[in-house]
Amino acid sequence: MIPAAQLDYWVLSPLFVVAGFAILGLILEAALGRRYRFVVQAIATAVGLVAALVVSILVYGDLGTPEEASHVARGAVEAEGAVTVDGPGVVTWIMLLVFALLSLGLFAERRFEAGMSPFTGRAADIPGSDEETQAVQHRLEHTEVFPLMLFALSGMMLFATANDLITMFVALEVLSLPLYVLCALSRRRRLISQEAAMKYFLLGAFSSVFFLYGAALAYGYSGSLNLTIIDEAVSARADSGGLLLVAMAMIAVGLLFKIGAVPFHAWTPDVYQGAPTPVTGFMAAATKAAAFIALMRVFFVAFGGASWDWRPTFWVVAVITMVFGSVVAIAQTDVKRMLAYSSIAHAGFLLVGFSAAYVGIADDAALTSVSSVLFYLVVYGVATIGAFAVVSVVRDSAGETTHLAKWAGLGQRSPWLAGTFALFMLSFAGIPLTAGFIGKWGVFAAAWAGGTWPLVVIGVLASALAAYFYVRVIVLMFFTEPVGDGPTVAAPGVLTTVVIALAAIATVVLGVLPGPLLDIVQHAGAFVR
Repeated sequence: MIPAAQLDYWVLSPLFVVAGFAILGLILEAALGRRYRFVVQAIATAVGLVAALVVSILVYGDLGTPEEASHVARGAVEAEGAVTVDGPGVVTWIMLLVFALLSLGLFAERRFEAGMSPFTGRAADIPGSDEETQAVQHRLEHTEVFPLMLFALSGMMLFATANDLITMFVALEVLSLPLYVLCALSRRRRLISQEAAMKYFLLGAFSSVFFLYGAALAYGYSGSLNLTIIDEAVSARADSGGLLLVAMAMIAVGLLFKIGAVPFHAWTPDVYQGAPTPVTGFMAAATKAAAFIALMRVFFVAFGGASWDWRPTFWVVAVITMVFGSVVAIAQTDVKRMLAYSSIAHAGFLLVGFSAAYVGIADDAALTSVSSVLFYLVVYGVATIGAFAVVSVVRDSAGETTHLAKWAGLGQRSPWLAGTFALFMLSFAGIPLTAGFIGKWGVFAAAWAGGTWPLVVIGVLASALAAYFYVRVIVLMFFTEPVGDGPTVAAPGVLTTVVIALAAIATVVLGVLPGPLLDIVQHAGAFVR
């Protein structure tokens, strides 16, 4: 008889809460009439996210005191070795839930599309068909987007804390499949939305195969899929180095795809441009955060003993990603594609902090690396959601207008909106007194402490190059005359206004007073082995 699994339901409760409310959303979808679904689903999702956030904060408090976190890992391996609930993992849960709450405001906004959501009424309708016109006339809305977002979020949370490769693969699919669907549900520009979803699905499935085959090779090398046991085999290795190298390479491909690093970035600009803007903001912030923590967990915990085998490769990927994203972004004429290549460049900056870390548990450099990446992910995610919230407000008769030429003179039409977007651009550029400056300082300081100063030099040069296209947008908005009638700014609804305001406030506060958040991420400790 197989014994029942021993679960600590309290420490795993944030996962259960999010997954439970996702299932509740499916039940509400079947039980409620169409008239009430949207509001009820939005409220239920908000309640679930707030409840999971509160529980996550309490779980983090139970991990131990800050003094204990200074030089030891806090947390424990739960669920029969499948999940690790530790400092970095729980901080990532909190981060993801905050991103989800901000994104929910954009998901639930109904002001811009004649009182309807930004998602199509019926996904099966052919774009431009009579059926689609009838769906609009009958004010049909896709309320399944709320449980889909929760399912994706539950996958992200599990992905960041998975302690074995098969659990990580399951989490990867759970987070990816709902995103594929969400990307295809744009109310406007349906064809490009569906094209983006198809590209994301095909390339995502391709990268998942790499991850799965790498996990199989890691099992062949170590006899286990558990990260701790793989680490023991790697640390005691005497032969089969080729098998280990191929396993690490293939797992890296699957994870680097999710963070949008070069050369696995091809999906990023098309998907960012084609997906509904609320989905783009959620995906850009949350998926990158979950994937980066998963990447760090795999290579710091499972493959830490082979760090000198994989670190040089990640140095090269970091350099190429930073430079490529910064250079190609200059040539973009679409705001969403520009933000996509900006995301690629930021993946490179994050890889600088990741690649520099020595992987010893009690090593200060490792703690600094983990902490700096966590801080960077927070500030980048908040500014990204805020930036895409602004994008959703700049519109014309065809919906959102994302061509940069149509943003000329935006500062004259709506100074506060253009000012907040400029603030996010300055944060992305790493200008002092913004949160982005502290984030870049953190990852560069970690790299310097780790002895990889060439990466820091290249990162600073790439940041200077990236600043050009950020400043170009600011000049376009404030110092360029409008073309024709100029940009049309839709009056943002209450939810969108709150999202933009909170993101702007966080960007300023974390740039001026970063200490409390830096203490939290520093006290997160190291990954539990």
